[in-house]
Amino acid sequence: MNPDRDPVTGLPIGHPVATTGPAPGPEKIRLDGRHVSIVPLDAAAHGADLAEGAVGPGKEALWQYMPAGPFDDHASFQAHLAVCAASSDPLFYAILDARSGKAIGHAALMRIDRANRVIEVGNILYTPALQRTPGATEAMRLLAGYVFDLGYRRYEWKCNALNAPSRSAAQRLGFSYEGLFRQGMIVKGRNRDTTWFSMLDAEWPQTRQGFDRWLDPANLDGGQSLRLGALTSASIPGEALRRATTPDEAALAGLQEAAYAPNRPLLGVEPVPLLTPAAEVLARYEVWLADQDGALAGALVLDPHPDHLMIWSVSVDPAHQGTGLGNALLAAAEARARDLDLSELRLYTGDKLVRNIDWYARRGYATERVEDLPDRRLVHMTKTLA
Repeated sequence: MNPDRDPVTGLPIGHPVATTGPAPGPEKIRLDGRHVSIVPLDAAAHGADLAEGAVGPGKEALWQYMPAGPFDDHASFQAHLAVCAASSDPLFYAILDARSGKAIGHAALMRIDRANRVIEVGNILYTPALQRTPGATEAMRLLAGYVFDLGYRRYEWKCNALNAPSRSAAQRLGFSYEGLFRQGMIVKGRNRDTTWFSMLDAEWPQTRQGFDRWLDPANLDGGQSLRLGALTSASIPGEALRRATTPDEAALAGLQEAAYAPNRPLLGVEPVPLLTPAAEVLARYEVWLADQDGALAGALVLDPHPDHLMIWSVSVDPAHQGTGLGNALLAAAEARARDLDLSELRLYTGDKLVRNIDWYARRGYATERVEDLPDRRLVHMTKTLA
């Protein structure tokens, strides 16, 4: 996105921010998920459960990169939790197992900058009972959703640069790497270079999909099918497309209208992609965009499922039709399927759009069935990747 220019100086300046007042501060609330609940940390209520998984011999690695710990006894740990629970920044939450109600971890919202609408998640303690479970991911989904619902523009994740698991977790969760702050802190008497990651409000609708698709019982029951790191990725390996953000909504709507409006007289009804507003498309589907000469030229809208990738729409601006962009978008769909470890692609089109059906057929898609709807007939096609 090109910067604005000051009308007087002609120098580049940032885009205007729609809401410039301070964001509400996070509160001591309860957030419930399928696997875990997030509740205000209470030292008396949660101390014994947390100590069971975080105190004593063999637990030292949990505290290696934390500002506190390790703790050899329950009394010192309980005193530490009491200080945490009394703090408003960081604001600590306990992570409870949804079935047993036991505390199995904690996390905090911190460095709360209400004026600039920036907040950080940190002080993340996952006991062995929480590590590598769906609840570990769901806890981060619940906190991120809460932060963006409050109107924060920027959500940060920072960690010791030597903490490889934390760096990997940030990227898996959809945070973008921003850089290394050398000698940023002194922790436990040792140097800490700090790695910075962030997630933006404009990115959240697409990132949220990754969380929700991964957490869907259809994906998890019986073992993970779709990987979260792939679902939250902002790029397709080997492809030049970018993931859409909320500022792309108007351009996406214009592109879809220009690309599909010519099908109206052929179909006699509104084309399926134009039945869904662009804002809803961004909220429900993966949207990948192709820019040419600083403008939106094409869009690929995908709907991943545990056993196949649905191509919801392929649209090319009329000015760029016939340039091979449609072929490139379809190839990108196949690359995305491979990145998601899926071998089957599906799509549908109107039965009266004969040229579209032939175009897909020449690219290896076979007609699977024809669906009769009250106002139209849809031709469903499929392709299996080698």
